[in-house]
Amino acid sequence: MSNARPRPPLATPDRLGRDLSKPLPPALSWITLLVFAAAFTVAYFLFGLAWWVPALYGAASLITFAAYGIDKSAARRSAGRVPEQTLLLLGLVGGWPGAIVAQQLFRHKTRKRSFRRAFWGTVGVNILVLAAAVYVVAGTPLF
Repeated sequence: MSNARPRPPLATPDRLGRDLSKPLPPALSWITLLVFAAAFTVAYFLFGLAWWVPALYGAASLITFAAYGIDKSAARRSAGRVPEQTLLLLGLVGGWPGAIVAQQLFRHKTRKRSFRRAFWGTVGVNILVLAAAVYVVAGTPLF
């Protein structure tokens, strides 16, 4: 009989110091995106947002979607990655709808707890800034 203690597995998330958790339900992301799209459409037509506002969100979303795809590909190859701060900044300036689509389609950046918190924080800030802009333009609160 040996007195040796059992050894823990070598590659568990906790031992690597990684901040992993169970992903949020995908439906939560898709519902958030659908509610935003509906509210954005109402704000555009009812409150007269400028044409460039949806163009900005569309362009930023396409760029952000591509950045997530590039980062996922680099992660698979163990190559140079897109910095998380870049992904968060792209989301903050209006690319978060594209980020949500990329996160769900590529299954990327959905488990790291610290990134998810920062990401959803940037989504909240972006929506608050947009709501404030709609209020200033329309003179009527969005909510």
